Amino acid sequence: MKKTTDLYFASACNFRFEDSRLTIPDSRFPNLRFPVSNLILHLDMKTSDIFALSYKTVKSNKLRTGITVAIIAFGIMALIGIITAIQAMNQSLKESFSTLGANAFTIHFKERNIRIGGGSRVSKEKKGAKRDKNSNVGKFITYTQAKMFKENYDFPSIVGIQLSGPSSLIAKFENKETNPEVRVTGGDENFLLINGYSLQSGRNFSKLDVETGRNVCLLGSDIAKKLFPKNQEAAVDKIIRIANLPYRVVGLLKPKGTSVFMQMDKVVVSSYNNVRRLPNSGTSYTVNVMVDDITQLEPAIGEATGTFRAIRRLNIKDSDNFFIDKSDSVAETFIGLLSSISGSAGAIGLITLIGAAIGLMNIMLVAVTERTKEVGLIKALGGTRKSIRNQFLFESIIISLLGAVFGIILGVLVGNVFSMVLGTGFVVPWGWVVTGIIICSVVGLAAGLWPAIKASKLDPIVALRYE
Repeated sequence: MKKTTDLYFASACNFRFEDSRLTIPDSRFPNLRFPVSNLILHLDMKTSDIFALSYKTVKSNKLRTGITVAIIAFGIMALIGIITAIQAMNQSLKESFSTLGANAFTIHFKERNIRIGGGSRVSKEKKGAKRDKNSNVGKFITYTQAKMFKENYDFPSIVGIQLSGPSSLIAKFENKETNPEVRVTGGDENFLLINGYSLQSGRNFSKLDVETGRNVCLLGSDIAKKLFPKNQEAAVDKIIRIANLPYRVVGLLKPKGTSVFMQMDKVVVSSYNNVRRLPNSGTSYTVNVMVDDITQLEPAIGEATGTFRAIRRLNIKDSDNFFIDKSDSVAETFIGLLSSISGSAGAIGLITLIGAAIGLMNIMLVAVTERTKEVGLIKALGGTRKSIRNQFLFESIIISLLGAVFGIILGVLVGNVFSMVLGTGFVVPWGWVVTGIIICSVVGLAAGLWPAIKASKLDPIVALRYE
C-alpha cells in the first residue's frame, strides 16, 4: 500500500517511468533521470540493502573514490610501513644481542664521566648512600683482576675472559684476501659456549693455547668463504695472515648470522693472551658468566658483585666501580629507543589521517550537494532520514576501509623491504594492522557523520527545486 501511494505521488508530480528509470520533466534538465532501484529500495530498506547501494554509488565515482582512497592509503602506509620496519629492527636487535643466553651476565668497567667546557659539578648524596671512590672510577679491568675473578668465583657457573682486539683488518691466504672488515676478539676455552658459537670443523682452544698465547685462531664463516670459496672446511690447519701476522686456523665456526648492528661471522677469535699483544687492542678486559639455570641468575650476580668488589679493593662504603649487565639489557635499551620512534611514527600517521579525514568530509559534502535533487526525490517517495543517513555513512566508511586495505598492504611491503636489508624474516605487525582498520573505520564514521546528517535533514520540496 505504501509503495502504491508513493508511486501515485510520483504520477501526480508528473514524473515518468522510462526503462526502469524515473524521469523528471524539466526543460532545463532534459536528462535528469534516477534509477528506480535507488528510489524504491529506500521505501523499505534493510541494512544490507543500504550497504549494497552505498557500495554501488562508491563504485560509480571511480576518480573521486580513487583519489580519496589514495590519500588514506598513504597515511596508513606511512604508519604500518614505519612500524613494520621498527619491528624488523627489534627482531634484528634481539638476534644480534642474543650472543649471551638469558642465563648469562657480563662484568665490565665503569667509565669516568667527563665534563666538557669546564666548571665544577656538584651533586647531592643521599644519607646512607654509597659514595664513588674517585681513585677507582674509570679504572680498567686488568688481566690480573679478570684472572683472579675466574679463579675465586665459587658460584656454580662457567666463567670466560674476553678482550676486544683491533678491527677493520685484512685477512689473507695465498693470493686471496678479505675487505678491511675483519674483527679480532680474544677469548678462552669457554668463549664459544658463552657467546653462542659452535664449531663446524676443527677444535676449540686448549688451556695451553690460552696460557701461551700462541698464534692460533678460530675462523668466522664469512671470512672462510672469502679465503676458501670452494671448501671452507679446508681452512683448518692452514696458515692465514691477519694484519701481516701468521695464524694457524684450528677451528671453523658455524654461521651465526649477520645484521645491520653486528657482524657475527666476520670475526677471528684468538686467545686473550695473544690479542693483548696486538696493537690497537682493548685496554679493559670483560668477564662473562653463564649459570646453568636462569633462576640462579640473581644469586650469581650477587655473588659476583661481592667477589669483584673484594678484587677491586673497594671499601664497604664505596659504590661499585664496575657494571654488571644481563645479556639482554643492551637489546632492551635499544628496543626502548625504538619504542619511542614507534610513538613518533604513530603521530605522523595520525596527522596524515586527520588530513585525509578532512578531505573525505569535503568530498562527502560535495556529494550531498550534487545529489540534493536525488535525496529530495527519495524523501518525496517515502525514504526515511535513517536510510539516507546510513547510505552516506556507509559510503564514507567503505572509502576509508578501502584506503586501509591498500595502505596496510603497501605498508607491510615497504616495511619488509627494510626487513630484507636487515636480513630478518617477513614481519607483519598484526596488532597495528587491526589498529589501522579500526582507525580508518572511525575516520570514515567521523568524516561522513556531518554530511550524512545534512543529507537526511534536507527538505524534499526545497531539494527537488534545487538547481
